[in-house]
Amino acid sequence: YDFLFQTNLPIFKLKESTVRRRYSDFEWLRSELERESKVVVPPLPGKAFLRQLPFRGDDGIFDDNFIEERKQGLEQFINKVAGHPLAQNERCLHMFLQDEIIDKSYTPSKIRHA
Repeated sequence: YDFLFQTNLPIFKLKESTVRRRYSDFEWLRSELERESKVVVPPLPGKAFLRQLPFRGDDGIFDDNFIEERKQGLEQFINKVAGHPLAQNERCLHMFLQDEIIDKSYTPSKIRHA
């Protein structure tokens, strides 16, 4: 998924960025926030296990309705997380929203206000 992130919050170094993220990247972010912060992290939209079964008679994970529903769920997730004052200080969120490539071997830290 390609995400366009726009903000007027001073803590983010870029006011606009576009990044490409997979569902597994969202899982990584959720896991990092749960581990490193005191934020109650909202759930992600469900996995698509059943949609991956053969002989379903539809397009499975490539079905337009499924893609749109998942996209909306991921957008709601990231809007809630990015809007949380404690989550905004986490380096993992900044990497997720603004860095082209996520360094999953990063050292967790807090972001300082500019």
